[in-house]
Amino acid sequence: MSRLGGLYVITPEVPRASSPLAEQVVQAITGGARLVQYRSKTGTSTERLRTARSLLAVCRTAGVPLIINDDPDLAARIGAAGVHLGRDDPDPREARKRLGPQAIIGISCYDRLQRALEAQAIGTDYVAFGRFFPSATKPLAVPATLDLLRRARQQLRIPLVAIGGITPENAHRPIAAGADLVAVVEAVFGHSDIRAAAATFAALFPEPSEAPSHHRAYNHDSIP
Repeated sequence: MSRLGGLYVITPEVPRASSPLAEQVVQAITGGARLVQYRSKTGTSTERLRTARSLLAVCRTAGVPLIINDDPDLAARIGAAGVHLGRDDPDPREARKRLGPQAIIGISCYDRLQRALEAQAIGTDYVAFGRFFPSATKPLAVPATLDLLRRARQQLRIPLVAIGGITPENAHRPIAAGADLVAVVEAVFGHSDIRAAAATFAALFPEPSEAPSHHRAYNHDSIP
């Protein structure tokens, strides 16, 4: 049984051309990434399927869950560990039916604690808040406060993800406020040494430990 915590890497829309995206993900995992999200808004369905399968292969080898952004059907088709959904994406309850009880379902909650409380009530596995700092990936994203994280930590039992402009220099702030994971794109994949960048973030977290009883265990091999 593993708990969700640590560095959560999200693949860039336009990966660096120096190496295949799957190899970049291997470097991030080697550096200490504990959760990987495949995010692509522009590729064709064939390209996205091919890339998702290549990422799933390296994630399974490493024992790290692969989450698919926005697309429960793609997650189900390849047998990914789960899906991450925003406010304009499919209903998380439908995603649960599609992916099964052991899937990891994550929800973007932006700056809204009530949305997070509702997500927990329907069985969501983690909620993400942010952006907390200026973000090159989503410069117009709704800002969130560290006080929101503190209040969420008091009221929620599921893991909290902080996202948006997080760097090795400021990551300690959302972690101290209650974030179980920090989600990053450019701070890892935009670095010339992906493994070293991931390791810098990973060092901010304690070693993985057994999950408290309120955390859902993941088992990506059990997804239909």
